[in-house]
Amino acid sequence: MDDRTVNPLGDYLRARRGLLRPSDVGFPATARRRVPGLRREEVATLSGISVDYYLGLEQGRDRRPSPEILRALARALRLDEPATAHLFGLAHGVPRPRGRTHRHRVSPSLARLIDSWPVTPAFVQTRTFLVLAANPLAQALSPAHTPGTNLVRTVFLDPDSFPVAPDPRPDFVACLRGLAGTEVDDPELMELVGELSARSESFRRLWARHDVRGRTEGRTTIAHPRVGTLTLDLERFLVSSAPDQHLVVYSAEPDSRSSEALRQLAEPADRTGTPAPRRPGA
Repeated sequence: MDDRTVNPLGDYLRARRGLLRPSDVGFPATARRRVPGLRREEVATLSGISVDYYLGLEQGRDRRPSPEILRALARALRLDEPATAHLFGLAHGVPRPRGRTHRHRVSPSLARLIDSWPVTPAFVQTRTFLVLAANPLAQALSPAHTPGTNLVRTVFLDPDSFPVAPDPRPDFVACLRGLAGTEVDDPELMELVGELSARSESFRRLWARHDVRGRTEGRTTIAHPRVGTLTLDLERFLVSSAPDQHLVVYSAEPDSRSSEALRQLAEPADRTGTPAPRRPGA
């Protein structure tokens, strides 16, 4: 069996060194290099470890390096905080127990909570970006928020239904890997990655980079066909009672054009898509 399949730590190290240029770390660039990025011996030198030991990490002979070695590797590979946390997780993380029969069941109280927010789009997703529940305003904001829809699949295979700027694909892939953590062999994740790798060249390229992002907040721009462009802030919260689930909430700055657009979307529409007239005193 290929070491790449059974050794996520080695796969991650290979991918990250392949993204660095010698000049990025102070080595002179040479015209003749047989591999992209840094050589194994260069990473070993930067990390202060032997080439044989580093080779053993990539090949899976040593899968439990010490925290000191991991920190040295993170510095050598110029990893940021989320990427460093991912490196430690691959080396020392304990996978969560399997057989979670209720991972796709949203608690009734959480469903009632998000439905009680009339002008705040909110939805619940899994770690693989499968939408499990969404309030009416989130679904009005985009059909991609319809329960049963996978957001990563949508941005790669049906991007017109989720017109977001800037290009959300790199961020979604990095967040997918970050939320998956050490459970790279999770069947749901493997099925999604397999499908998108077969159908999307851009997904294959981005997934091979092993970028990791643990984004819990950000700003996004959505082009809506009825109310125009909205600039919204996003917050993602872990659902403590269901660790496979995340609550995602959009908000707009008070008194902004985007907040007014959300209010328009929250109004009931007639069959032509035109907001219904306000009731007197409403």
